[in-house]
Amino acid sequence: FALYFLSHIPITALIDLQPLLPAGIAPRALTDLLQQYATSFRDPMMLQPPEWFKAFIYCEAFLQLPFFPVAAYAFLKGGCRWIRTPAIIYSTHVATTLFAILAHILFHDFSKSEHAGPQSLRERLVLLSIYLPYLLIPLLLLFTMLCNPHYKHVEKRKRK
Repeated sequence: FALYFLSHIPITALIDLQPLLPAGIAPRALTDLLQQYATSFRDPMMLQPPEWFKAFIYCEAFLQLPFFPVAAYAFLKGGCRWIRTPAIIYSTHVATTLFAILAHILFHDFSKSEHAGPQSLRERLVLLSIYLPYLLIPLLLLFTMLCNPHYKHVEKRKRK
């Protein structure tokens, strides 16, 4: 999990947040990288995000990004039981947003998009495969926090 959260910091800061920035603010190399990604994987949401997708990016910027170094620290250090509740909140939030994104990829008609979107089932599945790890890893995190005995809080009762 530490590697997941550590890798998320530069991806979020350098790539994912670009749609929120005014044009010309991000360095040319980063905008070119985003453009190449969006073209290669037919992901118009990253170039011209719908308002609901933009709301998810704001959540990523203001809720998730500050959490990434905290979670990375907790999992690198190990034994940090205090990460349980924040990790449950994070994982349920991300899983919820990813369900909406994956449904959009699978069922939206991208033919009217200004930027090329997936048209064939194969193109949809390729784009889906880019987003899917960001659902599966948080679900694994949620399962770990709920089921691993190390993270279960045992309340000690006082004797009378």
